Amino acid sequence: MFFQHIFESSLAHASYLIGCQAKGVAIVIDPKRDVDTYLEIAQKNNLKITHIAETHIHADYLSGSLELAALTGAKLYLSDEGGSYWQYAFDHIGLKHHDEINVGNLVFQVLHTPGHTPESLSFLLIDTPATDAPVMLFTGDFVFVGDIGRPDLLETAAGLIGTKEVGAHHMFASLKIFSRLPDYVQVWPAHGAGSACGKSLGAVPSTTVGYEKIRNWALQFGDNEGGFIQELLDGQPETPKYFAMMKKLNKINRPLLTEVPIYKKLDHQKFLTYYDSGVTIIDTRNKADFAKGFIPNSINIQNNKSFSNWAGWILDYEKPFLLIVEEKQLEDVTRKLMRIGLDQAIGFIDPQTLSSCNIPLKTQQIIDFEEMNHALDNSNIQILDVRNKSEFDEGHLPNATHLFVGTLTDNLHKIDQSKDLYLHCQSGDRATIAMSLLYRAGIKNVKNYSHAMKEWKEKNGKIVN
Repeated sequence: MFFQHIFESSLAHASYLIGCQAKGVAIVIDPKRDVDTYLEIAQKNNLKITHIAETHIHADYLSGSLELAALTGAKLYLSDEGGSYWQYAFDHIGLKHHDEINVGNLVFQVLHTPGHTPESLSFLLIDTPATDAPVMLFTGDFVFVGDIGRPDLLETAAGLIGTKEVGAHHMFASLKIFSRLPDYVQVWPAHGAGSACGKSLGAVPSTTVGYEKIRNWALQFGDNEGGFIQELLDGQPETPKYFAMMKKLNKINRPLLTEVPIYKKLDHQKFLTYYDSGVTIIDTRNKADFAKGFIPNSINIQNNKSFSNWAGWILDYEKPFLLIVEEKQLEDVTRKLMRIGLDQAIGFIDPQTLSSCNIPLKTQQIIDFEEMNHALDNSNIQILDVRNKSEFDEGHLPNATHLFVGTLTDNLHKIDQSKDLYLHCQSGDRATIAMSLLYRAGIKNVKNYSHAMKEWKEKNGKIVN
């Protein structure tokens, strides 16, 4: 058997290519959209991708199943569980509980494990030349390392009110199925630490059924379903705005992108034309360089592992945008955008040429610990904490106003513009995004405590709960 775990850190997303080397065929489970990765792996190992499977309709990325099928001719094996609303609207081989997928000498037994979503499946692998017993379980967003999938996304992302309690009930029942599997079975989930699909995902890529029985909080409740549901629904992170779009696009036919696009480098005149017309500009430089000089109304989303998440929160899927990005980082940024379906970039300019654009650059006002500490008791200052609600609830600066950066522009009415505004987050990244969003909204009297809570705690700054 051939096995490869493919991890994409920008989405904390795991996909899998599993092959039967005797027959020269392979299956890909939960592929990302830039599918050249799988084609290269298969070619290098003399395998033909003949099967593509998904554990569920994903919310945090745009699946590459349609692209991969178009390029390889592989068949799509997708869930037909969960009711009519959760059926895929394109041709596929439908899967039900206890069905099997045969890939050469490999057998994948289908388990319906609803909870995260109604149609959610897990795939139990038997390597028949070696054993009749199962060896691996591909759980999607059902069971993670140390955590389980959140059941509230249908309500918070898709607007299906009342579904989170139903999902939590289903999750409790699905965990009973999981608990009956042999302890030695390896567990390979679709996400790791950093994903918004759970609240406490572990950082290691895999686990076992036996280890999760011991260590996973969700498997410690016995028959106490009420306590389990309360704990599961409490403290889930904010649902990224783009999740609703992914839920929609991942179950319908849509335009395919079978190659990584190459965005055009714009000359200064063309860039100025777009800028003057109000096209959104995303500046991907690090926060320190952005603070030293940025184009007015541009939005700073640093090209790091959180780029896809914040781009999905902030960008409008119906509107074009421009990129400020170094050419050596362009392909990386492009892949991160295409993985969540943001295909409407017009082009880019290199940040080294900003001074040649004939646009007066602005600078951010960065403050240190002493100035932030001095501001605590100043009635003419409003402190804005732009972290997640759970982070804020665990401890925040005295008199701080909580305005999560992802929904900041929907809550501008909570900002007192008669006061000086002091921003902070955990390490400064989200505060820089927030500052650029406020500037774009016309709120410019803002200072940024860039070192934020990390330094605040190190220097024993005052914190309240």
